[in-house]
Amino acid sequence: MSGVDDFVHVFVPAAAPDAPTLLLLHGTGADEHDLLPLGRALAPGAALLSPRGKVDENGMNRWFRRLREGVFDVEDLIERTAELAGFVTEAARTYDLDPARIVVSGFSNGANTGAALLLLHPHLLRGAALFAAGAPLQGREPDPVDLSGVRVFLGSGRTDPVTTLDQARLLASQLQDRGARVRAEEHPGGHQIAPLVLDRARAWFDDARF
Repeated sequence: MSGVDDFVHVFVPAAAPDAPTLLLLHGTGADEHDLLPLGRALAPGAALLSPRGKVDENGMNRWFRRLREGVFDVEDLIERTAELAGFVTEAARTYDLDPARIVVSGFSNGANTGAALLLLHPHLLRGAALFAAGAPLQGREPDPVDLSGVRVFLGSGRTDPVTTLDQARLLASQLQDRGARVRAEEHPGGHQIAPLVLDRARAWFDDARF
């Protein structure tokens, strides 16, 4: 089982009483500091838990291995997602976080990992705000887990060459089929967190009242 020291990470305590925790998962080549500004923008006052992915791909941090661009090592994804879930559980104990109020947010590789957490560990998270995420279990139908009560925001680029729109829409469908309340926002750009989508994600987070 993962311990809190198994991942290099940053923890920022909540600045507001009764605030949720935002689990931040960076994209390829970034680290545990990269999405702290996103966390503050999405949920001012929330506790921030931001680990670093353990996979080294030519000097770039990642959450799981890939066989080539756009093709995931699904077995590695499953194994490392389980390890990450253990870390989150242990971090909730260590930092005295409410385990029922943890929301994941991620970009690209981190967003795919966040989607895998939802589908493989459905009781871990209350919600998710994922940017440039696609269906993570490529070629596999996820188990029929219960995601009722989970709220998800997906921000996707219509011209994204890395996470194609059909993969983003497939993820939305997989989550909805398992009971999640999904808000999918598409923007005309590519592999990025578009400012308009971030504004909508912030409003969504406020409305969700995690």
